[in-house]
Amino acid sequence: MSDLLKGKRGLIMGVANQRSIAWGIAKSMSEAGAELAFTYQGEAFGQRLAPLAESLGSDFMVDVDVTDDASLDNAFDQITERWGQLDFVVHAIAYSDKNELTGRFVDTSRDNFKNSLDISAYSFIEVARRAHPLMKENGGTMLTLTYQGSNRVTPFYNVMGVAKAALEATTRYLANDLGPDGIRVNAISPGPMKTLAGAAIGGARKTFRQTEANAPMRSNATLEAVGGTAVYLASDAGAYTTGEIIRVDGGYHVLGMPQPENL
Repeated sequence: MSDLLKGKRGLIMGVANQRSIAWGIAKSMSEAGAELAFTYQGEAFGQRLAPLAESLGSDFMVDVDVTDDASLDNAFDQITERWGQLDFVVHAIAYSDKNELTGRFVDTSRDNFKNSLDISAYSFIEVARRAHPLMKENGGTMLTLTYQGSNRVTPFYNVMGVAKAALEATTRYLANDLGPDGIRVNAISPGPMKTLAGAAIGGARKTFRQTEANAPMRSNATLEAVGGTAVYLASDAGAYTTGEIIRVDGGYHVLGMPQPENL
């Protein structure tokens, strides 16, 4: 897929470390020829991100708190000043109190519910609103990340399932709003992956093993597979794909029950 994104510039939001899904996407997009900028939140994450960004030839990093309008404005002002336009955005940002990603969903606190929905779903709207003017002239792509816990009960996923359901609905509404300006909006839904965020969910290792053993392809997705999907969606080959939830989970989402050998 070399050159599929040649000449395109994009913003990657949400790289925590080299195991992040956002990092897998960034690597694939860079290999496809894209020029990248990155966001991070706080000095500690910035120090982790710097050598990763540098390895892809990027020195464009911006500190962003997606719950702070002024911080978001500043980030997109910097992009406007340096590039003047944007071809794609990858929104890989989600958060919930890990203490509420165990036990029962019914015990979700009001404060964590609001915070989880704000960071994990509403932030995509705020990002889209600011990215839109930078894409309006030439069109572009906005991508986010979701998970099947949005529509099927997954042990301990709890309030994040509700947040991802909201994020998927947000994807569809943004696709409709921004389509007339040639902007596509899609979400990628990988199966369980061994990431820093995934590790915060109770029973994560069991979930990973369960899906790997039962998915039609008998494997969980790789960072490369998710990255390749993102490249397709951001490239001209994805010109008429919008409002979609693209599943990259080895087919696990089609199952009604475990494979016979695991019953």
